[in-house]
Amino acid sequence: MRSLDLGTLEIFNAVVQEGGIVRAAGKLNRVPSNVTTRIKQLEQRLGRELFCKQGRGLVLSPEGELLLSYTQRLFRLADEAESELKGGNAVGVFRLGSLESTAGSRLPPILAQFHKRHPGVVVELVTGTSGALLQRVANFDIEAAFVSEPFSPSAVGSSQPVFDEELVLITGQDVAAIKRARDLAGMTLIAFANGCSYRRRLEEWLGTSSVLPTRTLEFESYAAMIACVAAGSGFAVVPRSVLATLRVSEDVRQHELPARIRNNRTHLVWNRRGSTNLQRLIELL
Repeated sequence: MRSLDLGTLEIFNAVVQEGGIVRAAGKLNRVPSNVTTRIKQLEQRLGRELFCKQGRGLVLSPEGELLLSYTQRLFRLADEAESELKGGNAVGVFRLGSLESTAGSRLPPILAQFHKRHPGVVVELVTGTSGALLQRVANFDIEAAFVSEPFSPSAVGSSQPVFDEELVLITGQDVAAIKRARDLAGMTLIAFANGCSYRRRLEEWLGTSSVLPTRTLEFESYAAMIACVAAGSGFAVVPRSVLATLRVSEDVRQHELPARIRNNRTHLVWNRRGSTNLQRLIELL
């Protein structure tokens, strides 16, 4: 017999959201003693304490945090199942991943149109590098993600190309024209953390000429990266669409990259049969 069921997990989730037994009982229209009993039974079945007392309230233990992540995933799957069985209406939470560049320059009009067509869907958008997003799709933390080449098709179940991007090398305005990788020797690379596919392409290009940056500065946003480049701190590679979106094309000097580096494509990836929400997004794309 399973120790977990959606009814018990709903009680557990209510205690988490309300921060205590009494408030959770009121939300669930139950008496506090019933809620307490159900939580104790759940802890006994799992052999773990899920909450710790903090003042008059309760906070999650590390084991409780883990159970909460699975609980939210199960609720999403339950929403998907109900939506499918009731006729394929797009409803519920749709967790979607994206590169920051795609989220900033490509997705706003698409997600606005998606919301207009499917107001019953709550899109939860998370950003990250291609490597991090692929891992989150594989772990079912998110249903789908927009990632860039190169990536291994075997890392996901399905993929579909959606956007063509042109990558451009940027430096401070006072830097001479960059014609080849060797021209970047002795300079600082400004990039996202490892896992960024654009960074991987740039490092492979540098490696063909045995060029190593003097150092690497890692940032979490294109705005910060471009500001650092504009200040003369180093070089970076960014999609040209990002420069246009942020209106910073005049703040940096742009250098054309070789075609094999310059031409890039963004894919939508997912690792199982898509939900109705995902199918509606694919139709819109």
